[in-house]
Amino acid sequence: MKTIVRLWFAMSVLAGWAGGQEEAFNGKWKLIKAQSSNLDYFQQATLEFTVAPGKVTIMTWRGPRRPFEEKMTVKTNGQPQRVEITDGAFADDLFMALKLPAGGHKEVTAQWEAKNLLKVTESFSAATSQGTANLRVTRTFELSAQQDLLTCRLTRSTRKTGPEITFVYKRDNANNAYFMKLADDWAINSQLPEQACLISVQGIVNQKAPLLYFTFGPEYPFNYTEDLRQFLETKRHFSFRQLTSLDEALEVFHDQIKGYVIWDKNVRTSLIVAYTLAGLEQGIVLTEDLIPVARKYGLKEIDDFRSRFAGKSDYEIYAWAREKYWSRCSRDVITWLGGAHGSVLMPAAADYGLMKRTFFSDLSARASDTLEYGLTNSLLKEMKPLSQVWGWHSYKKDTEEEMITLTSSYALTSDGLNTMPNTSFLVGVPTSPGFQFKNHHKIVAGKTYRPEKKVYLALVQTDGLGIGAWVRPGRGSIPYAWEVSLKFVNLSPAMLEFYYDQATPNDYFIAALSGSSYMYPRAFPKKWLPQEIELARGLMAKLDLRVFEIMDYAGDKTEAGDNNLPRAIVDDYFRGMPEAIGFLNGYYAANTFAVRDERPLLSYDYYLAAQRPEAAVAADLTELAEVNPARPYFLLVHVRENSDVARVKRICDLLGAGFEVVPLDVFLKMAGANPTFQEQYLP
Repeated sequence: MKTIVRLWFAMSVLAGWAGGQEEAFNGKWKLIKAQSSNLDYFQQATLEFTVAPGKVTIMTWRGPRRPFEEKMTVKTNGQPQRVEITDGAFADDLFMALKLPAGGHKEVTAQWEAKNLLKVTESFSAATSQGTANLRVTRTFELSAQQDLLTCRLTRSTRKTGPEITFVYKRDNANNAYFMKLADDWAINSQLPEQACLISVQGIVNQKAPLLYFTFGPEYPFNYTEDLRQFLETKRHFSFRQLTSLDEALEVFHDQIKGYVIWDKNVRTSLIVAYTLAGLEQGIVLTEDLIPVARKYGLKEIDDFRSRFAGKSDYEIYAWAREKYWSRCSRDVITWLGGAHGSVLMPAAADYGLMKRTFFSDLSARASDTLEYGLTNSLLKEMKPLSQVWGWHSYKKDTEEEMITLTSSYALTSDGLNTMPNTSFLVGVPTSPGFQFKNHHKIVAGKTYRPEKKVYLALVQTDGLGIGAWVRPGRGSIPYAWEVSLKFVNLSPAMLEFYYDQATPNDYFIAALSGSSYMYPRAFPKKWLPQEIELARGLMAKLDLRVFEIMDYAGDKTEAGDNNLPRAIVDDYFRGMPEAIGFLNGYYAANTFAVRDERPLLSYDYYLAAQRPEAAVAADLTELAEVNPARPYFLLVHVRENSDVARVKRICDLLGAGFEVVPLDVFLKMAGANPTFQEQYLP
């Protein structure tokens, strides 16, 4: 009978333990230095747990130059037990003159205080300069609710003051990545060849997991890459190891790369075509001087474009590439590696284009460039409607307005710039578990907002977040609105989490630009426009956005041209976005105004150029208030991204007492209920 009772008890204990959260401790854990107390001499630390019924084995390692290692198996019944001391170092604070008796013993108790909480207490004597001292060290190991973080809180009986000692660990095989610093040098005869090659490496290795991230120099258009890397370390628990050369990168990643495509430094366009083939063949792009480092790691030649395109026009080169590769390329994404031209090429967006196996070009969208324009059309018309044009047009060949008009005419939207960095990495990093995008709305339900007889200003930054003033001085000092490219909630969700996480109560996000990403509604096919608006509406809901911005230069396809909207398209947006509290229109100043059920559509009354002197801007705004005498006057200002918020605040401080900067949603609420503007549309 006693045997049966003992067996029943043992089975009950096992049944109660099996499947408990204790076993989630199992495995190896790596220290997150950015979230932990200082380790002094040690630079790295790991823990490894093996949990079994009634006991736990803990392996502690610190290093690397003077490694410390300890393995102990202890019962978790809370009773004292002897554990041998194998290393006399006082590893919790190596710089303190304390020495443990190697070969001696310490007394250890361990107990599960909850399924996610293990408490281990060690008592021992240590040699000091005055003899010996008795210490009691308690480590409380707590597993996070998502079971992805392990926090160790350490207390000592002899430590009476100072901050809490805390070490945060993540699972050893999670979020381990590499980063490299790229230079502000994109010249063909300088650092472009190596950096272009590294970008192709990035596009290959990030396909399975986010492994390679780049930070860029101080002159780079996207100025947030180092800030975002630090966010990924501190908030998303990434561990980055720095690589300093192409040789190091290939040493780490060569087994994921199937070969290389050689491009010709004498024919700039050959690099763009090389990216197409590299994406299709899972290879990298390089110039002849980099062949030895590729061969060092056993990579084989895929193709050699040296001399193949000598004397040929871009049309001839891309026509050849279309014949060779187009049938194998994506119809969901196509890449334009335009932007800077001549002896420079800035291809940071190539990583994502390569990942998606896209066709690359910088073909013209200008109708007078008959051959290239025809080839551009032949490619775009075979893309799926509502799919994506990635990258940016060539500043040499056409204008933004010509390119977006043409892509919109095929029901395509444009994302990013040719300089858009790290998308192949960021597309693989979801938002934090449980994270929800929350905007800083100022409108209180049921409250009435009565404007005074004054000039109300709302300030909106142009061109999204990444190339703007977000990390520059002044943000948070005044109400300010920031344009969000909607598709980045899928392309780079952690990047948007970074911005939402940093936002102050004065930072307000709005949706841009015309659709789920950049397009011109006047050029967009009528059969597809409602679906595109619906796509944008769904993304707005994910991002907690209630204001939508439209911009359309399809009419005359020129910068600062007529960007007004016909009534039918205005109606499409009001009808398709019933949750929106208001709409903005334009880039430079425009003259389309409307209101429906106290929801306004307002055009920008002023474009704040970066080069215009501050006093001149204040005079412009004062003059606009003079020529618009009705009060309240709702003055919507579009601020060029080169201006930082501190500069804009100085300008606003120059205005008189009759001016007030207000949050954009409050601005729209008052304007919709008190419209002093005249309803106007494109004839």
